[in-house]
Amino acid sequence: MIKNRKKPCKYCIAGEKEIDYKDIKSIQKFINQYGKIDPKKRSGLCPKHQRKMSTAIKRARIMALLPYIAE
Repeated sequence: MIKNRKKPCKYCIAGEKEIDYKDIKSIQKFINQYGKIDPKKRSGLCPKHQRKMSTAIKRARIMALLPYIAE
């Protein structure tokens, strides 16, 4: 019987505690082609880092570093 294993969180493995809203290259990996935030199931982040990532994306949008919608 094959078990579906959840892939480990990228930030937990690296030991990073903070997700910076100014780091646009890493944040864009968690936004889909329509400009929406990827869900936890698709992004592979743990709940703690998924919350921090969504907060960072929202802050980057407010600071006009990221668009609200895809062009």
